[in-house]
Amino acid sequence: MGSSGFSWKLADHPKLPKGKTVAVVVLDGWGEAKPNEYNCIHIAETPCMDSLKKGAPERWRLVKAHGTAVGLPTDDDMGNSEVGHNALGAGRIYAQGAKLVDLALASGKIYEGEGFKYISECFEKGTLHLIGLLSDGGVHSRLDQLQELVSEELKESVSMFLRMVVMFWMDRVWGLWKPLRMILQNCVRNGIDARIASGGGRMYVTMDRYENDWNVVKRGWDAQVLGEAPYKFTNALEAIKKLRAEPKANDQYLPPFVIVDENGKPVGPIVDGDAVVTFNFRADRMVMIAKSLEYENFDKFDRVRYPKIRYAGMLQYDGELKLPSQYLVSPPEIERTSGEYLVHNGIRTFACSETVKFGHVTFFWNGNRSGYFNAELEEYVEIPSDSGITFNVQPKMKALQIAEKARVAILSRKFDQVRVNLPNSDMVGHTGDIEATIVACKAADDAVKMILDAIEQVGGIYVVTADHGNAEDMVKRDKSGKPLLGKDGKVQILTSHTLEPVPLAIGGPGLSPGVRFRNDVPTGGLANVAATVMNLHGFEAPSDYEPTLIEVVDN
Repeated sequence: MGSSGFSWKLADHPKLPKGKTVAVVVLDGWGEAKPNEYNCIHIAETPCMDSLKKGAPERWRLVKAHGTAVGLPTDDDMGNSEVGHNALGAGRIYAQGAKLVDLALASGKIYEGEGFKYISECFEKGTLHLIGLLSDGGVHSRLDQLQELVSEELKESVSMFLRMVVMFWMDRVWGLWKPLRMILQNCVRNGIDARIASGGGRMYVTMDRYENDWNVVKRGWDAQVLGEAPYKFTNALEAIKKLRAEPKANDQYLPPFVIVDENGKPVGPIVDGDAVVTFNFRADRMVMIAKSLEYENFDKFDRVRYPKIRYAGMLQYDGELKLPSQYLVSPPEIERTSGEYLVHNGIRTFACSETVKFGHVTFFWNGNRSGYFNAELEEYVEIPSDSGITFNVQPKMKALQIAEKARVAILSRKFDQVRVNLPNSDMVGHTGDIEATIVACKAADDAVKMILDAIEQVGGIYVVTADHGNAEDMVKRDKSGKPLLGKDGKVQILTSHTLEPVPLAIGGPGLSPGVRFRNDVPTGGLANVAATVMNLHGFEAPSDYEPTLIEVVDN
């Protein structure tokens, strides 16, 4: 880097001083939504966060935490803790999801990683099964990515089945049949025995989400693993024609089918020694099938048999669960994070959370990098999370212990930045327990109050934000926004993240009087927070960072 003129040295901010202790608080899963009975943050007693919102409007705003603002393909993609903390720490928007897969395929790195090496050990004697949505829509998967994946790089495979577990968007079957056939023919030319083994509609087979209906996943499991389905055909074209000819047939709801040979035997059930890849890049509808493929102890339905396979996802679909443990495309390579810059400029840093989010406030914040940048200037503290129970049993989690560690660090005056993640609203929100999530939000608010009180004592500055939404909307809704009801007449609880923006608040006695949020960055997102924090430490951010959200107005 030195030969190119690069320097870690940050320019001094022309108006903001150095030397102020800055507390950075990330409320995990804390979005901003309309007040209603399913908004646990609104219902909970949160006087500290309420005071930040109502106290100084020029020092409180919303930022985007989903979709393109955090590097995901579209604004229909929910944010998550991994991409959220990547953006918060990196100060730039890095490709995630589909973009990341495109880059890995174009460079060939997808075939060089640990995930591919892991599954390739099955190629000599086993079969590679590819499971995913056959689509050109670009929401969950892309046909061109599948085509690239099964290019000449796989010609050494002894046998490979293209297992089309799910079919096409409405009215897209025939538009995609020709390119699919070309993919199969190309595989054969490369010496790969490629076939379709099973299929079905994406809304009826395999691709359920948020544990709404495990029967959807079971239909896929029965077809893919057991070779059992209500419909059996000798070729996929016949299957599609006949199933689509049924009254009220809908591509997305086609029943599962299995391809059999002339003796009625399934051509490609998953068996011991095989490799499996789920090639969707979007995570939400892959988590459930990933659990069924990876978890030895699994009780959501009777799998009948659990083959000893090597399974990898296109990506890791859930960073908190580390699911799946093997994946073809690694997280983005992020360099020159804000944390590394600040340490190089003498900022002493303390980071803390409990186990379930400790990696987010350290590893993901630091650009998917383990360990310290400078052990003499940094201290990371992990508080063990509760184990053996679901988080709604103890919804306060370790919020107060995290806050106490932060309080002590602030009052010690040994650190210039004290950074924490409070997991409550996200981890308890995922359980779907509304009453427990309300308790969780109050506990997080109490923890914020402890940290801000310590900042008050040392004359410091606080930055309070979140990584994505969750607890602010705990019900599934129809397109008009009304709560959806289940067959029992009760509302359907939402346990996923949301598309809502998240709060960003600044303040504290150390904040210069003229500091306020700018009005000319209305679409600011999490990546803008890094430059903002650098300014509050008295530095200008690097020129390629997303712009700061603050300005200094002379009195």
